[in-house]
Amino acid sequence: MDSDVIVNAANKNLAHGGGVAAAIVKRGGQIIQEESRKWIEVHGPISHSQPAFTTAGEINCKFVIHAVGPVWGEGNEDMKLAQAIRSSLGLANDLQAKSISFPAISTGIFGFPTDRAADIFMEEISAYNTNNQGQSLQKIILVLLNTKTLNTFIISFDNYFKNHR
Repeated sequence: MDSDVIVNAANKNLAHGGGVAAAIVKRGGQIIQEESRKWIEVHGPISHSQPAFTTAGEINCKFVIHAVGPVWGEGNEDMKLAQAIRSSLGLANDLQAKSISFPAISTGIFGFPTDRAADIFMEEISAYNTNNQGQSLQKIILVLLNTKTLNTFIISFDNYFKNHR
């Protein structure tokens, strides 16, 4: 994606072994995994509300934000996903990014229901845009895996706008 920051759906130890994380390291190079390892050495494991960031290696963007999404069934999943989205948006702004690209965090191997995630993304993006006028972040892009996920997000966003006019 053509954006300043991409979000990686990470685990708390930044071990980029599968899914979006593995694809990012494969495309960007081992430097991303090495910087992630160093982050953990210095700061310890990341949390839903405290993402990490690294350079993007060979990817054409400035930074990768590593956000931990919730695993379905661990408890407080909605709150944790909202924190992951909100904290990623805040960190991108702190990094002076003008644009950010998100995957549908936690809807893959972490098992979070896509329709529920779409609703939370819409709420968090809307709240961010309302509360952060004049900040550096101007463009929020959702990069979705397939047509089914895209259609689920479209329905959620349409419903949100129908109910918030």
